[in-house]
Amino acid sequence: MQTLKLTIGNQTPVFRAGCLLFAAALVATASAEAQTYSAAKPRRHFVTVTTDFLYNQPLHFDHHPLEDLIGRDVAAAQFERFDYRTRDEAILIDVLEFRRRTRGVGLTVYPLGMSVGPTLALRGSIENMPLVRVAFEGAGAPPEFIFSGGKSYDVGIGLYVSDRSAGWGLGSHAFVLGGVGRIRSDQREGERYFAEGGGGLSSGPIGVELSVKFAWNHFTEPVKHQFMTVPVTIRGTLTF
Repeated sequence: MQTLKLTIGNQTPVFRAGCLLFAAALVATASAEAQTYSAAKPRRHFVTVTTDFLYNQPLHFDHHPLEDLIGRDVAAAQFERFDYRTRDEAILIDVLEFRRRTRGVGLTVYPLGMSVGPTLALRGSIENMPLVRVAFEGAGAPPEFIFSGGKSYDVGIGLYVSDRSAGWGLGSHAFVLGGVGRIRSDQREGERYFAEGGGGLSSGPIGVELSVKFAWNHFTEPVKHQFMTVPVTIRGTLTF
């Protein structure tokens, strides 16, 4: 009886097709493993323009400017028609007005660009300062103290740490800075020193920022005095 034997040799079309398919599968697998995900990197930004909404809080108002103006120790009054009085009760002090809500504008420049990570920042701003009116009553009381039309021209340097996203993705940043300023008002001129910190969120070029600033405002008229303000600021930002 003749036996039929099926042999697949290395020259048969079936063998050659199988080898080609196996080789193609190996190449495709190696290529897929070699590929790594690369997210789109956000471009660098160099300028941020801000419009600022400030809510000013006085700090240690009894010591500065009240004690500076009177030259005596001052204490807060409780449940009285006035707000403060000297500890010897000779002079009564009434804070007629302290306008907390003010506005400002600002410009921040990033000389090295801002994208992801820390970067140097230079910031300049113009801020309206609180309107302050204080009346004094009693023996040896000074005239009414008025501070109106005040503007502060500030310049600061600091560090921004950002995590921006490409396109319209959500990004964030935080910052700290310090600087000096020049104050001009209807009654007098002065200078200030400040420290500020905060952070914000952004989507594309548009963002919002929250900051807290501690400002020491110094004057020499009518006598040498100072007062400290803590503006809490919400900013609308435009970065490009």
